[in-house]
Amino acid sequence: MIAIVDYGMGNIRSVEKGFLKVGTDARITSDIKMIEDSDGVVLPGVGAFRDCMANLGRLELIGAILNEIKKGKPFLGICLGLQLLFSESEEFGVCRGMDVFSGRVVRFKFDDSTQLKIPHMGWNTVKFVKRPPIFEGIPDDSYFYFVHSYHVVPEDKSIIAGATNYGIDFVPMVWKDNIFATQFHPEKSQDLGLKILKGFSDFVDKA
Repeated sequence: MIAIVDYGMGNIRSVEKGFLKVGTDARITSDIKMIEDSDGVVLPGVGAFRDCMANLGRLELIGAILNEIKKGKPFLGICLGLQLLFSESEEFGVCRGMDVFSGRVVRFKFDDSTQLKIPHMGWNTVKFVKRPPIFEGIPDDSYFYFVHSYHVVPEDKSIIAGATNYGIDFVPMVWKDNIFATQFHPEKSQDLGLKILKGFSDFVDKA
C-alpha cells in the first residue's frame, strides 16, 4: 500500500485517482500509523510553503515522513512536495523546510523584456540529467504539466535528475536513492505521467 500524505491543503484526489488508474493500492491519509505501515510514501502539494509546513507540523507528520525516508522507504514528492524537501524557501519570507536536501526554494525572476508570466503554468519539456528508475521508458524531452512560481536550487548538484527551461534552466526533478521528487504534476500529465506513477509503484514493489 502507498500512503498519500494528507495535510489538509489542495486537491490530492487526482494523485489517488492516478495511482488507482495504474492498478496501485494508494490511500490518502494523515494517520501516522498508516504511513509507518505503508510500502511507499507520496507527498503531493499545492499552495504556500509556509502554510504547508505549518499544517504538517500541526499534524505531527514531519517527523513521520522523515523517519520513513531515513528507513529507505520509497518516497515521491510532487510539486510543493519537492520543494518541502529542501532547507528553506523564500516564499513570503524565509521559511524552514524539512532539510532532507541542502538548498533553497526561490521565485522565478524575469525582467520585463522576457514577457514570461509567473506562475510558470502549462506544458514544458524535461531533459534528463540522469534517469531515475521510475522513469523507465519515458523519452527524453517529454512534456509534463507544471504550475509553480518557485523552483529549487540544490546545493548538491548530484541529486539533479533533469533540466527544464523557462527563461532560465531550472531543476524539474531530483533523485537520490529512495527519494524521487518532481516539480511537475505526473497525475496531470496524461499517459506519460501515469507511466511515472506506475514506475514508482513498481519500484515500491521491488523495494
